[in-house]
Amino acid sequence: MDDVDLLVVGGGKGGKTLAMDAARGGRRVAMVERGMIGGTCINVACIPTKSLVTSARLLQRIRRADEVGVRVDKAQADLPLLRAHKEGVVGGMVDLNHRQFIDSGMDFILGTARFTAERTVEVNLADGGRRVLRGADVVIDTGTVPRVPVVPGLAEVSPLTSETIMELARIPDHLVVIGGGYVGLEFAQMFASFGSDVTVLDQNARLLPGEDPDVSEVLTGFLREDGVVIHTGVQVERFSGGPGAVTVRLADGREIVGSDVLVAAGREPVTRDLGLAAAGVEVDDLGFVKVDDRLATSAPHTWAVGDVAGSPQFTHVSLDDYRILKANLAGGDRRTTGRLVPWNLFTDPELARVGLTETRARAAGMDVRVAKLPVAAIPRARTMRDTRGLWKAIVDRRSERILGVALLGPESSEVLTVVQTAMLAGLPYTALRDAIIAHPTMAEGLNALFASWTD
Repeated sequence: MDDVDLLVVGGGKGGKTLAMDAARGGRRVAMVERGMIGGTCINVACIPTKSLVTSARLLQRIRRADEVGVRVDKAQADLPLLRAHKEGVVGGMVDLNHRQFIDSGMDFILGTARFTAERTVEVNLADGGRRVLRGADVVIDTGTVPRVPVVPGLAEVSPLTSETIMELARIPDHLVVIGGGYVGLEFAQMFASFGSDVTVLDQNARLLPGEDPDVSEVLTGFLREDGVVIHTGVQVERFSGGPGAVTVRLADGREIVGSDVLVAAGREPVTRDLGLAAAGVEVDDLGFVKVDDRLATSAPHTWAVGDVAGSPQFTHVSLDDYRILKANLAGGDRRTTGRLVPWNLFTDPELARVGLTETRARAAGMDVRVAKLPVAAIPRARTMRDTRGLWKAIVDRRSERILGVALLGPESSEVLTVVQTAMLAGLPYTALRDAIIAHPTMAEGLNALFASWTD
């Protein structure tokens, strides 16, 4: 048995950052990763999808080039080039992560770990053989995988997931997307840009039900303008056929026929085969590791970070889990409660969100003011000929502090940090309304947004 100061099981953002940091600090560290060097984000999630979003957006811009005085020959997606672009970005980041792992001085182990006792794992190595490791402290960061629901006929039609579609075997003739969340919508618009017919089926009454209806409806309209067919409030009853000709039967009797099905119905934790019971680590009914607000599990000196711990499923949250756990391992008392978590939907235009929606603020009994600004009112958007969108802000009427914003428009993910910083600092909305912001930029729109009250 190899004893180490820190044993990290799974190489997601939080775990790998903690492992490298501890190793560079002179601690004996071992990290076990079953295959994705760098984690899910780099290999099959954030990085490859946003690489392809870049391609899809460029196609859209080229198709509208005449609007800005440029004539371009017909543009189309080239599958081998798309694959090379995606694999080049991913491969470069995987190589960089691997070098960083080795250079940190950690014991990086490729293999599949299973707990056999408290803080102890047996690892079946990828190249054969077996190792047993025990950590003075153990961190679980095994992440999640796409959830494929049990629906009659679904397994038989070989559905795509957000991971397998990244293999880019072909551009579907007609992609049927099951689920209208942020993963499903990014892929829907992306493949519509690549030339696929796309249909989105969602069980909710509207897309993104966690957003205010006005924001959701505007985004839905833009997706439809871009050729995405959307059916909300529907239940899928069964699937039939096979790859190339899939029939999706809905509960109301309608049938949708497509060449491929993409299941974007959420993610489930990678805990089933970890042997967590032997480690004394409890999980909830869905299989996520139970943690307190210090990220401690039910077992002593055993922690969990990232998606597997039920944290919001964003890489930037996993990174903050690292900060919290690093402090707590050093004797601190940092907690997850009260975090201000932003998120971005990388459709075109982007939707960037932080804080409360109007719906939630009013439901909580808050006295709020609401500001709205069409993106067409922002000069920078006009210079780019990219004026689709709506910005919305919620402000506490008494304190004048910003409670939340939804920014639907070009470059919104970059502007969002400005608002988030003001919220973290507890500044009144007037600080952004009256700030001298460079012209012409998208951030300049914040001057106008916080002077455009509708309530």
